[in-house]
This record gives sequence, C-alpha cells and structure tokens, in this order.
Amino acid sequence: MISRREFIQATTVSGSMIGTLGLGTLAETVASSAFQNEPEWIDAHVHVWTPDTKKYPLSDAYKVSDMVPKSFTPEELFSHCKPQRVTKIVLIQMSFYGFDNQYMLDCMEKHPGVFSGVAIVDENKPGLKMTMSSLGKKGVLGFRLYTDRDKASKWKDSLGMKEMWSHAAETGQSMCLLANPDALPFVNSMCELYPKTRVIVDHFARIGVSGSIDKVALDDLCRLSKYDNVFVKTSAFYALGQKKAPYKDLSPMIQRLVSEFGAKRLMWASDCPYQVIEGHNYADSIGLIRDQLKFLTSEDKQWMLRGTAEKVFF
Repeated sequence: MISRREFIQATTVSGSMIGTLGLGTLAETVASSAFQNEPEWIDAHVHVWTPDTKKYPLSDAYKVSDMVPKSFTPEELFSHCKPQRVTKIVLIQMSFYGFDNQYMLDCMEKHPGVFSGVAIVDENKPGLKMTMSSLGKKGVLGFRLYTDRDKASKWKDSLGMKEMWSHAAETGQSMCLLANPDALPFVNSMCELYPKTRVIVDHFARIGVSGSIDKVALDDLCRLSKYDNVFVKTSAFYALGQKKAPYKDLSPMIQRLVSEFGAKRLMWASDCPYQVIEGHNYADSIGLIRDQLKFLTSEDKQWMLRGTAEKVFF
C-alpha cells in the first residue's frame, strides 16, 4: 500500500503552503463576492487539521513533525477555494487523527451547510452499525478505507467489512476507497456482493502515480462502471501523470472515464492541502475540468463540478 507520505513524495514537490488570504466563513466570503451570478461548485475531497494538538491529539502512529503543512484549517482552505466559487466541500478525515473524527466533526458544526464528512472507523470494534448511524446523524455520509491487493483480498471474509458494506447500503452512506490499482479486482468482487452499497474510488485509484497511465489498471477501474453505485473522483492531479499544470496529459484517462461511467458518476476534487503546496495551486486543479477539456459538455462540467458530489454527499 502506498502511504500518504509516499504518495506526496511521488509528486516530486515539497515546501510550505502558498500564502493564505483573508479569513471568515465561506458563507460570508461567497455573500460578498462580485461574482454571485456565476456557478457555485463543490470540492469532493479536502483534508483539514489544526496545530492545536492538545485539544485534538494525534494518533500514536503520528508525531507533530508529520504534520506538513503544520496547519490547514477551514479558514486557510477558504482562501483557496473562495476565488474559484467553490462553496461546499467534502471533508475527508485526516489520518493524523486515526479513528478520532472530532476535529472534522467540529469543523462541520462550525460551518453548517458548507461541509459534508467522510470518517474513519474501526471495523473491528463492537457497535459498528451504531457508530456508523450516529456519525450519519452528524453529517458523515462516507467512510474511508485504505486498501491494496493484500487488504482488499481479505474483505469478503472480514466480519467487520461485511457489516460496514451491508449497513452502508441501508443508511445511504458510501465506502470511500483510497485504493491502489492492484486492489481493483477485489473491489469488483465486493461490488458484486454488495451492489446496493455506494462505492467511491478516490484519485483514479492512484493510476498514474508512477508517471504513466497503466492501461491494464485503467481497464480494471472501468470494469467497475457496470455497477450503478460506483463513482470515481477525478482528483489529485498534482500527483499523477506528468504532475505538472495544466495537467492535460490526464485528458485521455478522464475522457475514458466519462465514456465508461458518464459524468453523472464522476466528481472533481482538489485533495487539498496537497494540491496547493509549492509548484501547484487550486485554480489549476478546478481549471482542468472547468476550462481545459474540450470534450466535456457544459452538462458534463455541471455534474463533475457540482451535481454528482451534491447527490452523493449533500
């Protein structure tokens, strides 16, 4: 399994955050915008964290030095997404906090109507269904699963995974997969077993992280299109292919996914803060879908930049 650190290192960029702009809630900044008649978009994948590790302690697997950048709060996020008319965001629980989703939940409560959440839960802990349902009442509409071939191959025999996948079908919550390409055949098997469970594949299943698009892996991803409840995030452009804006080398892969899944099952996401570290910026990420890909119709863009994420997460 490629770790988050290895995934970031694969981009060959590092450094401090590009400077943040003004603060304030996203609702306030949108209300004061001079572009109120322009479309508003949804970012389907963002991580936030705070330097306040006393109130929000890190899990035992991490230390403060692992927090790079040291801070990425909602206010810092808003300074990047506001100018691009992104008004709603799906927060993905940051691995720094392990199974403690409290910081994400507090951010969601502080900014009502702005955030939806994807939590991380311990599938081996008793009371899993109750935990999932309780988080659902707080706006958590998905659960993040880290997986590669070894992990995914064991899912069909895992009592916890069986419980998660079956209960999610009842609650309308999603299985959100940070998957390596080699896990896709096993994801296919789970989708066959649980066709009513909504599944979201993050970051093209990391196809292209090595610098080139693996056709076999892309075929495996596209095979999931036969399941109506499988969605794909076109995201993390900074880490895939040539890893260089305007990221148009990813165009053939996106066009293939539009052909196989349809735009109604694709959603754009930035994967901030990693999209806005040195050498990359937020505008180039949304700009690939909004401005660069001529094969996308206006309707395609509406679905990929708002409609799909709105249907799934809001």
